Amino acid sequence: MRETVVEESEEFATPGDVLGRAAEVKPGRGAYLASHNNLVYASLTGRVRTVSPPPGSPDQRPTMEVIGHKAHGAVPEPGSVVIARVTKVLNRMASADILCVGPKSVREKFTGIIRQQDVRATEIDKVDMHLSFRPGDIVRALVLSLGDARAYYLSTAKNELGVVSAESAAGATMVPVSWTEMQCPLTGQTEKRKVAKVGS
Repeated sequence: MRETVVEESEEFATPGDVLGRAAEVKPGRGAYLASHNNLVYASLTGRVRTVSPPPGSPDQRPTMEVIGHKAHGAVPEPGSVVIARVTKVLNRMASADILCVGPKSVREKFTGIIRQQDVRATEIDKVDMHLSFRPGDIVRALVLSLGDARAYYLSTAKNELGVVSAESAAGATMVPVSWTEMQCPLTGQTEKRKVAKVGS
């Protein structure tokens, strides 16, 4: 019987750490391949494990795994829907702290980036980031991938994604009045946002 050799290292990985090049290693549990640069990244926090291929296997690359802690809370993964708080808005992107993955809250700090091309599905070239989000906004977004510098790329380019809660300049929770505007109930003033469609 041919056994697979497993080496568990003392090395510790966090989401975004590079585990190796795709030419040399394969992603296993807790890891994934980024197609834009052919690097294998960790998607979990935990110990790195190297699994050797079975003898005679045509693919002799070892598989890199990250064995996560049971108690680290939810971790964003490509395809998951997250709730995040916008922290900074620039001309071509907005950054946000991820608060929840689905219904589960996170225990570690995960940063999300919403790029200009991922704000909405139409008229992408006309997107104004400052008319889409403001710091403090709570947004619902889809995780596209783990980008550089341990930040997740997020998208709000669906009707049900975007700003779900925002405060007006007067400090009141605003009410959505259209896809692109929210209104302050105190002053009646409207502010531009990429509004999420809530409910049916």
